[in-house]
Amino acid sequence: MDILNHINYWAAIALAAIGLYAVVARANLIKKLIGLSLFQTAVFLLFITVGKITGGTAPILDAAYEVYSNPLPHVLILTAIVVSVSTLAVGLALAIAIKRDYGTVEEDEIHAEDSAAGPDKA
Repeated sequence: MDILNHINYWAAIALAAIGLYAVVARANLIKKLIGLSLFQTAVFLLFITVGKITGGTAPILDAAYEVYSNPLPHVLILTAIVVSVSTLAVGLALAIAIKRDYGTVEEDEIHAEDSAAGPDKA
């Protein structure tokens, strides 16, 4: 049952693998953004897991406790979540603009249309 003790690590690995696969293997821009979000979530989970100490308490000086949890990883993850949401919002805005200009969000069709239009399209 040692695997169950490290379930957060396995979940982070699975989310990272699924997210990376979605970013690399999919041609749909929306699916790529979902994959990026999954990958970012895996990183968040990994950092939160590493930052938590079993039996640790908040770093408030008290003679009753000897083990303290470091709050820095949790604070960094809060900042990273804000950056992640902002990145997703910009990506979705770009996907909307691409859909409006090209009529599709499929990467292959966008490349084909650019190749057909020639180098003078701007």
